[in-house]
Amino acid sequence: MKKKVIATLLTAAMMATMIAGCGSDKGSAPASGDAQNVQEQAAGGEKAAEPAGDSADAAGEASGGEVTIKLFSNLPDRKNGQGLVEQTIIDEYMAANPNVSIEVEALDEEAYKTKFKAYAMDGMPDVVSIWGQPSFLDEVLDAGVLAELNEEDYIDYSFIAGSLDGFKKDDKLYGLPRNTDIMLFYYNQKMFEDNGWEVPATYDDLMALCADIKDAGFTPVAMDGGDGWPMACFLTDILVQVAGVDYADIVSNAVATGDFGAPEIRQATQILVDSANAGMFQVGYDSQDYGTTMNLFTNGQAAMYCMGSWDCSMALNEDIAPEIRDNIRAFTMPTVDGGKGGANDIAAWNGGGYAVSANSAVKDEAIKFLNYMYQPDKLSKYGWENGVGLSAQDQTAYLTGNETELQKQVMDILKNATSISGTPINDCGPSAFKTAIESEIQGVSNGSTSVDDFLAAIGAACK
Repeated sequence: MKKKVIATLLTAAMMATMIAGCGSDKGSAPASGDAQNVQEQAAGGEKAAEPAGDSADAAGEASGGEVTIKLFSNLPDRKNGQGLVEQTIIDEYMAANPNVSIEVEALDEEAYKTKFKAYAMDGMPDVVSIWGQPSFLDEVLDAGVLAELNEEDYIDYSFIAGSLDGFKKDDKLYGLPRNTDIMLFYYNQKMFEDNGWEVPATYDDLMALCADIKDAGFTPVAMDGGDGWPMACFLTDILVQVAGVDYADIVSNAVATGDFGAPEIRQATQILVDSANAGMFQVGYDSQDYGTTMNLFTNGQAAMYCMGSWDCSMALNEDIAPEIRDNIRAFTMPTVDGGKGGANDIAAWNGGGYAVSANSAVKDEAIKFLNYMYQPDKLSKYGWENGVGLSAQDQTAYLTGNETELQKQVMDILKNATSISGTPINDCGPSAFKTAIESEIQGVSNGSTSVDDFLAAIGAACK
């Protein structure tokens, strides 16, 4: 898996080297700040999606009559970022196909995953958001709820080599990837310059910087600790610096044996604990959600914000004050003293995407819509134009030289990467492991759980 993801991302990097002034493409964002835990409807007053299975819709599809596609999405903010891209494509498809109505149910990521499980038992909407990672997809595919796709249909869709692999089982394709994700520290460049702060080269430098930022009256790093998965990704990032290219093998062995006592995992966990104890994150980080955390940064209360490359759209979000929006920059996890990772060894992987329900009453139309979404001049192009991350498709044709400084910076990070981590630690095992690590990580970070107990608990979830 790791080698395939590396091939995927390095192919994208090679693409970038051929073009001057390149920016970064956009991937899937979880919920944006103003739309947390909200079911939002698409433009035109669409109704919330219900499980597919309406025989009238099936008859309509067969006859070319009225068809309703129900789409279940993890992108509730329909005005910015990937949610805007998704909605734009939906609107275009309905305009081009007047007999088709697309009803959207959109929840933030954690609420989405909870309801997805219920839908998996009771009947899926026609098109759904998915993640091409073992913790999510293995059980979904075992349950047989996703429709097989014809891989030959996508020969001309410019998917980067290897990017489809996480969405397959037994060499059969069940979904399409939307993005490539990189973990980043976003920072306010103007705030740094005004205070004489510099981007840290080492983790010790980062700790010293955070102390200076606290002394200046700001939160050093805004951290979404309430959801669990961002902190697990942060732990992944530290572990990449500690273990270097051995990261994937160490994690794979730990998941397989249920033994997370490897010295590299223990060291990375202790660094996380020490960082939280030193006040790197905001007060209450372990219970605050995605939107609250992003707002700390975009409102100028935090100097840095740790999240994935899908949030590059902040640089184009007009709801953010221009003095902040225009000064958002990014850097990757600094090196750890004595660690095997280098400055260009990064935490990155192929992220979310879409699939079609195996039992959809309008399966043919749903697949037709899915294929429309992934036409190279749709998701990939619109994502680039809206600054929402790095695509799983070749975006060379859409580079203009007018990308934001943040886009250019993130593309350079990918271009210069010497190694890529692959799947983050929380997504490397079964769903029980994912649940365990994402629920236990708050306790170990805030000191209410010992490192030994944390490592034992997540190991037990793999057995």
